[in-house]
Amino acid sequence: MQGGTSRFPSVQCICRIQGMGGRMKTFLSAGLCAALLSACADVSMPAYRQPETPTKAGWSQSQQAGATVTAPAAISPDWWREFHDPTLDDLVAKAISGNFDIKVLAARINVASAQIGEARAGALPTLDAGAGASFEKSTGQKFTKQFNLATQVNWDIDIWGKVAKGVQAQTAEFRATEADWRAGYLTLVSDVSTTYFQILQFDEQIDQQRKTLEKNRQILATFEAMLQNGLVPQTRVLQQRAEINRLSNDQLELDRLRKLAGNALSTLVGVPAGDFILPTGQLQKTVQLPPVPAGLPSELLKRRPDIVAAEYRVLSAYDLVGQAKLAQLPSISLTGRGGSASFALGSLLKSFTLGFLPSINFPIFDPSVKARIKTSEAQTQVFEQEYRRTVMAAFEEVENALVNLDSHKKQRVELQQAVDNLNIVAAQVQAQLKEGLVSQLELFETERSLLGAQLALLANHQQLLSDTVTLYKAMGGGWPTVDVASSVKDQ
Repeated sequence: MQGGTSRFPSVQCICRIQGMGGRMKTFLSAGLCAALLSACADVSMPAYRQPETPTKAGWSQSQQAGATVTAPAAISPDWWREFHDPTLDDLVAKAISGNFDIKVLAARINVASAQIGEARAGALPTLDAGAGASFEKSTGQKFTKQFNLATQVNWDIDIWGKVAKGVQAQTAEFRATEADWRAGYLTLVSDVSTTYFQILQFDEQIDQQRKTLEKNRQILATFEAMLQNGLVPQTRVLQQRAEINRLSNDQLELDRLRKLAGNALSTLVGVPAGDFILPTGQLQKTVQLPPVPAGLPSELLKRRPDIVAAEYRVLSAYDLVGQAKLAQLPSISLTGRGGSASFALGSLLKSFTLGFLPSINFPIFDPSVKARIKTSEAQTQVFEQEYRRTVMAAFEEVENALVNLDSHKKQRVELQQAVDNLNIVAAQVQAQLKEGLVSQLELFETERSLLGAQLALLANHQQLLSDTVTLYKAMGGGWPTVDVASSVKDQ
């Protein structure tokens, strides 16, 4: 016999124990034959290894900046507190307890946990019991009745560990759902934080827009006065009115965006949209910019929940391959039967019939078993590629976050210098106005330019905050590292 195949038909050996003598020897002989047949099946499984992925020695942005890459343990589990905003802390707490997406993920953990018990049940015996009665009357015959009582115990013995492999696969899936919950938790906190920052940015933009509108209305009044004196043409007045129309439209748009962001935040914290109103605030005065975290790429693969979940699913598929291979081996079943029958209910329990039927089945000759092995191996390849895709996406997210942080920090220097310079200009123009050297109109134009620069600086601050949140998320937040390969020993 070669390659685990044979032309012999499927064999089933069933013996009924009546004397516990030669019949048992026959059964044991059949078991020995089963062991010899099982030697033809390839059930070998190599030790589980983490799928190979492209390596990354460090982050390009950190290397360019000459910064030291610190340990990922520097990221606190409640990293959002690094922004030092009590309102944000309260929002995150509400979201964790009230968000329905996170509750769905938690419910899936319970399902996966219950499925472990369902998988374990495959190795346990089953007991069936029943009772019945029959009543019969035929023409020319006496009325007859019969009562019966029966019970049966079935036990498929997991001598090769097929059920145990299924339990291991389901346990890996259970741990994957736990990692899914952690990934959802991290995404939820990130979404709450960035949405909150956007709302505060809208609040400051709306306030700045009102000031800009007021300045432009004052400029319009000046132009209208100059028009009456023939100092400017009417087209200049009309242009200024059009500018006010544009600014008013922008203010309405900001109000709309603020309300939509508020609705999104309501949903995140588990409150119907429109029922949760966040008080207005100031982003730059309320939220502090924390230091930039950094982490080693080798540990990134062990701390990001989505990567951990992807590898656990590779492990689950690996165990299912092992289970499919073990299904080639013979299975041994034990069936015990007992019962009683009587024509009188009172004498039903006076006599019993007992039976014991051990059996051996050889599914190695079943072509569907071979097909299942190929299917399981193909599915494992799918999960391995999905794992690699998740790792590559993680590297990109971290690199993008570092690039954005570096660029926006450099832009902040330029924007801050522009604001400082325009503040000096505005102060000088204000002084010149008192001396009568410039007109009120020139001061208005200077202040309008200053407001525009301040809005750009505000947007940059919000970008830096969001970039930091994205980097925290990309590096796995504060979740501890998980070594999936070593966890195999605990299953």
